[in-house]
Amino acid sequence: MQVEQISVFLENKSGRLSEVTGILAESGINIRALSLADTSDFGVLRLIVDDKEKAVATLKNNGFTVGKTDVVAVEVEDRPGGLHAILEILKNNDINVEYMYAYVRHTAKNAVMVFRFDNVAAAIQALKANSITILDGSRLYTM
Repeated sequence: MQVEQISVFLENKSGRLSEVTGILAESGINIRALSLADTSDFGVLRLIVDDKEKAVATLKNNGFTVGKTDVVAVEVEDRPGGLHAILEILKNNDINVEYMYAYVRHTAKNAVMVFRFDNVAAAIQALKANSITILDGSRLYTM
């Protein structure tokens, strides 16, 4: 019942994340879920993709350090307290959660991703200038 994720180690500099997503896109690999954690020097991009073996080989062939880890995917009731109920079970069984992230959920024909930027105003301006739809909080919370 485990799922294999890949981890890609990235220098913490502009363009490295885009390089990974570009390589995957060119190889026809679809990202299903992701998490990005960083330090001052490097980041760890954790991915669940539709073809992990191809993704690992492609990224390694392009000079990236890639690892594989087993994780567990769990359905969570979409209601207040849904996640809490699962975390309580884990707590009551003395099981530590090292990290977690959400799976991409589709709405209509698009997925929704949440980003953090170092310059929010500039990011919004650039996205709008390229006709990218930006969801406001009230719409996002009711999806």
